[in-house]
Amino acid sequence: MEISKFIDDKFSLEYVKGELVRTAYSTEVNLLTKLDPRVLLLWYCYFAIVPWFIHSHVVLIGYLLLMVFLTYKAKVSPLILTVLGLGLLGEMVFLFLISLFFGGNLETVLPMFWLSIKLGGISLASVAVFTSLNPEKFSDALLRLGFPAQFSFSVAYGYRILPTLLEEFQQIILSFRLRGKAPDKSGFFYWRKITYFLIVFIRSFYPLILNTAKRSRTTVEALEVKGFTYGASNKDMVKLKTGYLKLSYMDYSFILITIFYLVIVHALHFVL
Repeated sequence: MEISKFIDDKFSLEYVKGELVRTAYSTEVNLLTKLDPRVLLLWYCYFAIVPWFIHSHVVLIGYLLLMVFLTYKAKVSPLILTVLGLGLLGEMVFLFLISLFFGGNLETVLPMFWLSIKLGGISLASVAVFTSLNPEKFSDALLRLGFPAQFSFSVAYGYRILPTLLEEFQQIILSFRLRGKAPDKSGFFYWRKITYFLIVFIRSFYPLILNTAKRSRTTVEALEVKGFTYGASNKDMVKLKTGYLKLSYMDYSFILITIFYLVIVHALHFVL
C-alpha cells in the first residue's frame, strides 16, 4: 500500500505540474542563482557548443563530472533528471537497434556510449542553468546582451504562462474524461487504459492551442495599449529596467574557477 501511494503521488498530474513550475520559476536559492544571469548564459554557450567538437574521452568525462556537481548544487528536480536519464538511455538503445540493420554489432555500443556522455554533459548544463534562472532575470539578461526586446519578452512570457497552460490542460483533460467513457477492462499490461489516456491527451492539444492563441492576442493588444513598442526601443528604459544586473566577486570567482578547471582537464588529456 505504501509503495502504491508513493507511485500515485510521484506520477500524478499535480506532482508533475508542481515540479515543472518549480523548475521554470527557480524558486529555490542555490549556488547558480546568486550569479549574474549574463555570466550564466555565456558560460552555458561554451558548454553547449564546444563539447560537440571534442572527442577526447578524458575531457568529456571531466566536463560530465563538472556538470554533475553543478546539477547537484542547482537542486534540480528528480523528475527532470529521471526524464533526462530515460531519454538518453532510450536514444542509445534506439540507435543501437538501427545500427543492427546496417551490419552493426556490440562494438557499436562504445561510440554510442561516448555520444551519450557528450549529450549527458550538455543536457545537465542546460538543466542546471535554466533551473537557476527565473523568467525576469533570463529576459533582462537577454535584453542587456543585445537581443531584441520582442524576443526577450517572448521568453519571459513563455515562462509566465506555463502555469496557466498546465492548469488549462488539466481542465481540458478532466472535461474529456467526464464526457467520455473509460475502458471497463485494463487489458494486458494496461494497454487499453494507456491507449485511452493517449487519445485524450492528443485530443486535448487542439483546444489548448486555440485558447493559447486567444490569450496571446489579448496580451499583445494590452501591451500595445501600454506602449510596449516605444519602451522597448528606448535605450534609457532598457538601462533603467536592467540596471540591477551587476557583476560581483562571485561572478569573477566562478569564471576563474571554471577556467582553472578547464585547464586541468585539458592538461590531463595530454598527460594521459
